[in-house]
Amino acid sequence: MKVVIVAESFLPHMNGVTNSVLHVLSHLRRRGDEVTIIAPSASFAGADVTAEIDEDGVERCEGFPVMRLPSLPFPDYPKVRVAAGTVARIRGILDDIRPDVVHVASPFVLGWRAIQAARSLGLPTVSIYQTEVPTYAARYRLPWAEELLWQHVDRMHTTSTLTLVPSSFCKDQLRRRGIRRLKTWRRGVDADRFSPDRRDEALRAELAPNGERLIGFVGRLAAEKQVQDLAALEGIPNSRLVIIGNGPAEAQLRRALPNAHFAGFRSGDDLGRHVASLDLFVHPGEAETFCQTIQEAMVAAVPVVAVGRGGPLDLVDSGRTGWLYTPGDLDGMRAAAAHLIGDDEARARFAHQAWESVQGRSWESICNQLIGHYARAVEANERLLRMQAKSYLAQQSRLTGRGRPHPRAGRGRRGW
Repeated sequence: MKVVIVAESFLPHMNGVTNSVLHVLSHLRRRGDEVTIIAPSASFAGADVTAEIDEDGVERCEGFPVMRLPSLPFPDYPKVRVAAGTVARIRGILDDIRPDVVHVASPFVLGWRAIQAARSLGLPTVSIYQTEVPTYAARYRLPWAEELLWQHVDRMHTTSTLTLVPSSFCKDQLRRRGIRRLKTWRRGVDADRFSPDRRDEALRAELAPNGERLIGFVGRLAAEKQVQDLAALEGIPNSRLVIIGNGPAEAQLRRALPNAHFAGFRSGDDLGRHVASLDLFVHPGEAETFCQTIQEAMVAAVPVVAVGRGGPLDLVDSGRTGWLYTPGDLDGMRAAAAHLIGDDEARARFAHQAWESVQGRSWESICNQLIGHYARAVEANERLLRMQAKSYLAQQSRLTGRGRPHPRAGRGRRGW
């Protein structure tokens, strides 16, 4: 297939959107597909040297060309870039490429322009609902904007040929808003990188010199992750909190969690080693559409305590692979964590069941599902175009019929 991937976020900024896109690119390369990536640059001018550069000076990722558009930093989070560029410019790019399908990763600004451009050219779009942006509004001091942002989400996904959601919560959420053509597409997990075999006793001794059990969090240190809620875990006997990640809220969180170890940003096998060395993973963010870090902890045989909203509802079998707590119930979060930290037998049982529950979720199988969704979008778009053509022809026929003289008109005068 010939595919254009429009990424609202991309390298060098690593997050869930970028990670998913990189796995998709790797899969499409192995299949022999033809792909072009459209993404924001890391500055308002100039390209980014984040991947190989070919002899013509073109940036490439997984061997595919990357087209960068100028961008501006998002307020309060400068590492997140908002791409400039008009619908007309993106339409020109798509018209030159003429892809079979346009994959729009977590659309918001750039993605919305791509959806409009693709529709004007009659191209199918597969939009990935991956970020619950409207719920971020209150946490970024914009509570008045929440409903406006939801209306924007409605427009984007109603206009898309097909929307892929990562969880049953998201499917219900969008369906209630009247959005149709929804399919579930979850995320794969790298069982080699995130594995109980990567548990590192030397690292554990460094992080817990007194033999404490390690309670960990992995993710962006930003308002929407609600990392400050982990202060409720302070003082659980024989435990230490480990925060893995960086972000704009780091300084504030260091003050709020003075006894925690901040490991900074980790990636690759080093991240796998840190995750596997934890005894318990806790995720308090209520705006997770999926929560890949939970799945990575589970495949490393680390049980989970998570808020009972969004993606974690599908991932955590409460009472078997971890515990879910009611949003806002920080006492419940603490009690669940204290149970698994204080009961070695229960923690080992939950850890094994967590590991079992995520077996078989390889990126290979998940990306094969994506190819099937591409094919569905192409078929659905062809049906839509045929329907539009028939409707147009019928309308033109009616208009033409109104302007033509009736066959019996003037018959008496002309002796018909």
